[in-house]
Amino acid sequence: MTISVGTRIPSATLNVLKDGVQAISTDEIFAGRKVVLFSVPGAFTPTCSAKHLPGYVENFEKFHSRGIDVACMAVNDAYVMKAWAQDQNVPEQLIMLADGNANLARALGLEMDASAFGMGVRSKRFALYAEDGVVKALNVESPGEFKVSSAQAMLDTLGA
Repeated sequence: MTISVGTRIPSATLNVLKDGVQAISTDEIFAGRKVVLFSVPGAFTPTCSAKHLPGYVENFEKFHSRGIDVACMAVNDAYVMKAWAQDQNVPEQLIMLADGNANLARALGLEMDASAFGMGVRSKRFALYAEDGVVKALNVESPGEFKVSSAQAMLDTLGA
C-alpha cells in the first residue's frame, strides 16, 4: 500500500554520515517537526544532480524560514550521500538520508525496480510534506518525469 495524505510516516531506520555512520529513525526525523522529504532514484544520477537536489539547495532558505526542515533520501549508502552533498554544496541543515536497503521506500510503498538499468530496487522520485509525522502533501512523479516533486512544486503546494 502506498502512503497517502493523512497517514503517518512508517517507522524505519535510515543512516546519515556524521562522525561515522549514524542510524536515524523516522521518529527522530519527523516527530514534532514540519519536514519536506524528497526522494531521488539515485545520488549522482543526471536529473537528480542537475535539477532535483539543486532546486532544494537553491530554495532551502524559503523552507527553513517557514520552520520547515528539508531532507533528501536516496537508496544509496551514507558515504555516497555525504560525497553527493559535498559535490552539490548542500547546506549542513539539509538532511541527507541514506536508505541503503530501501527500507523506507518499501514501507512508504514508493519503491521501484530499476534492475533493467543495473540499479536494483530504488525509490520513486517524490516529495512529501509532513507535520509531526503525518503526511499533509504527497507528490509522486510518473516514471521518467520531473514535474511535481521539485522544490518549486513543493513550495507551490505549500502556498509559499
